[in-house]
Amino acid sequence: MHVAIVTVGDELLAGATTNTNASWLAERITERGSTVDRILTIPDDRALIADYVARWNDAFDAVIVTGGIGGTPDDVTVEAVADGLDREFVVFDRIRERLFEKAAEFRDENPDLVEEYDLELDLDAAASLPEGATPIATDAGWAPGCIVENVYVFAGIPDEMRAMFHAVEDEFRGDAVAETIYTPAPEGSLHEVLEEITEAFDVSVGSYPRGENRPGRIRVRGTDEAAVTDAIARLEERVETTEPPSTE
Repeated sequence: MHVAIVTVGDELLAGATTNTNASWLAERITERGSTVDRILTIPDDRALIADYVARWNDAFDAVIVTGGIGGTPDDVTVEAVADGLDREFVVFDRIRERLFEKAAEFRDENPDLVEEYDLELDLDAAASLPEGATPIATDAGWAPGCIVENVYVFAGIPDEMRAMFHAVEDEFRGDAVAETIYTPAPEGSLHEVLEEITEAFDVSVGSYPRGENRPGRIRVRGTDEAAVTDAIARLEERVETTEPPSTE
């Protein structure tokens, strides 16, 4: 499964917010045996988001778009996905009912914080999704994400995004497997043996340099588990190895 990730937000491009969503998603998707082929960060620009959704919808097995859901003026992501897939943007009645209940419960539990609260306020905006979408509603946040065709729309707030991903994570399982070995050898000395491995086995190989108090890594990945195992065995014959760094 080949996946593209689009993170949306002016604050990401300005450096005001660290883009942890992209790295977290990429790691989880890779762990499940799928491949992340693109990671893109773009501003809260409805036309630009729609353009990438329209093009990448056909180019990848799945497209994940995070950020800017909820119905406030700068939350344009869900509308943009509707535009990109040429779908109407419509109110989902069952989602609206759920949001009404959540808002009423919050008001009742926090009377000092919410003295006057119009339960009709912005419910339509927050409950609107592309026509035909499958909502992703969680207890972690307010507005729902959704699935439309092969496009997954998640919240930008990390806790909410992670809850939405966990709700659909089984859909990102693929056939790829990976193994890693650790080595004290300088990365520059590994070129010849890594080239040999890629020529001898149907795998991809990545090398990552050593750092202060941290050994280097060689990661082997492929869809044939036996090929990955054999490639790792060959590497262990050719390259000095060491124990993985402590996680304590």
